[in-house]
Parts: sequence; C-alpha cells; structure tokens
Amino acid sequence: MSSPSAPDAAPRAILYIDDDEGLRRLVAKDLARVGYEVTAVATCAEALDQLGARRFGAIALDHYLAGETGLDILPAIEALPDAPPVVYVTGSDEGRIAIAALKAGAIDYVIKDVGGEFLALLRAAVAQAIQHVEMRRQKEAAERAVVEARDRAETLLREVNHRVGNSLQLVSAFVHLQAGALPDGPARDMLRETEARIVAIAQIHRRLYTTDDVRNVVMDDYLRGLAEELQSSLSTAERPHRVIVRAEPVKVATDCAVSLGVIVTELVTNAFKYAYAPGVEGEVRIRLAQKGALLSLAVEDDGVGFAEDAAPTGTGLGKKIVRTMASAIRSQMERDPTHPGTRIVVNFPA
Repeated sequence: MSSPSAPDAAPRAILYIDDDEGLRRLVAKDLARVGYEVTAVATCAEALDQLGARRFGAIALDHYLAGETGLDILPAIEALPDAPPVVYVTGSDEGRIAIAALKAGAIDYVIKDVGGEFLALLRAAVAQAIQHVEMRRQKEAAERAVVEARDRAETLLREVNHRVGNSLQLVSAFVHLQAGALPDGPARDMLRETEARIVAIAQIHRRLYTTDDVRNVVMDDYLRGLAEELQSSLSTAERPHRVIVRAEPVKVATDCAVSLGVIVTELVTNAFKYAYAPGVEGEVRIRLAQKGALLSLAVEDDGVGFAEDAAPTGTGLGKKIVRTMASAIRSQMERDPTHPGTRIVVNFPA
C-alpha cells in the first residue's frame, strides 16, 4: 500500500545510483532517449533523500559505491511502502553478488560488460521491471475486485435468506393458526405436517442469515434447532414425544441441507404419528455421522415398527417426499431390519 502522504508513482521516473560520474551521465542520457525521466545520484544517502521526496517507477543500483555497496541500501529500499523494483548492476565476474542481491529483494540484475551491451541490457531490464510491477498491481486490483464482488454477493444473499426466512416463518404462523382453529382430525394433522415442512426450510434460511458462510450449513446446529421446532409443533397430549439429536458438526451444501431437513421432518413426523400408542411418551432420535466418503443420517424410534410391504397408513405423501429428497442428494435410503422399532438410514456423499 502507498503511504497516504506520498505522491503517485511515476512509472517512467527512474532512479540510477552509481558513483561513476561519467557512467551516470551516459545511463541518464540513454534512458532519457527512450522516454524515461532519470534522476542520477552517487551515494546511498542521496538515494534515500530522493526516495523520501518522490516516487519512482524503478531503481537501477550499482554494487560498488564510494565507501559502501548497493547491498547496504537494498534493505532500506525494500522496507519502503510500495517499494519500486530494483535492477542490480554488477561486474562480469560477480555472480555471487548478483545472487545475494536477488535474495535481498532485487527483481533482476545486469552485468557491466566491455562489449557495449550494458546499456541495452539495462533498458530491457528496467522496462521488464516496470511491466512486472504493473502486472502485479493489476492482478492485485483484480483480486480485490473479486473479493469485493463476492462480499457484496454474500451480503445480498444473506439479506435474501433473512427475508425468505422471515416470510416462511410468517407462513408457518398462518398455518399454525389455521390448524389451531380446526378440530382434531386428518385436516388438522395435514396442516401440522405442512407447518413442519415449512419450518424445516425456514430454519435453513435463518441459519444462513446469521453465519459468515452462506454456501454451507453446519448440520449439528441445524438439526438441533429443527428438532426443537418439530417437537414444539408436533407434540400433543396424545403424542408427548421427545426428539433427541446426536450429530457431528459436519458442513454440507445449502441445497443438500434443505433436502436433509425435509427428510428429517417427514421421518420425525411419521414417528410422532405412528410409532407409539396414543398417550405413550416415546423418543425419536436423529443421528448424523461421517463414515469415510459418506455421511450417514438416521432417524429412529423404539415404537411398534412397520412391515416393509405394509400399505401407507396415511396418504403416502410423506414417503414420496422422502424418496424425492433422497434422490436429489444422490443418496441410498434403507430401513434397518435389526432395529426393534423403526430406523431409516440415508447415506449420501460427504
């Protein structure tokens, strides 16, 4: 980041540091001929004064200076906010020095040769250094733009989840009031089941609104919240059952969590309705665990059980919903025949 008080960097402004006056003039003239604005100094102190006064697009730094070396000033240059790239200048037999300069932060090095190629090599190195910095800045700007766009999208999505969750909660309240106005019977039961399905989806949206991750749902928290609402919604004097959750804190994608929530709702609702005799308090358990590459969801009770080929007790809608949701998450659903009550297991990819 640039310091607040520093002027903007001038990409064509070059600082050349060399104690050879003749070479300073030669380099300044050569670089100026191709459009660079060159400031040439002889010492590290002069260089630091120039760097404190203005910004440069690149620095060409000679190794041997009067009483010091370029390696003495290189750490101070690298410590500057938004430090300009440094092209290090060495002699033809000083490979070790060039490597030390690169390790200290120089972006490139140029060898002073006797064949007259030094100026051309320096021009190319300076141009590449400026281009490298510009590409890096463009990349950083693009990355910042992506992050800002993602943050805006997640904020918007979180707000959408908030509004959807509130709307679903309102619909659930309307259904609850409507069910309360009906006498006991099939119609009231159907409205209670509808309310439970709405609650399962509303729970997802409320949790997405209150979390930093709008793409995934932490299932143990979600299932506990869903279990509380299901127990509150479905429990009556004839069905005084408890819902218990034993789940690992695994994350699943939002659309998968919606399907799982609906599956759990249907299975818990069926357990409340059919697992135990009227007035008998029972327990419905929800389990979620990871087993290798699969997640295993189980809903079980200790009730009367049912035969695999038995006809649907009600409309059969709940069973159809469960199979549809299970298919949506590419899961395998099966009944555990060894369980004394009813135990339905859904295995799906982690």
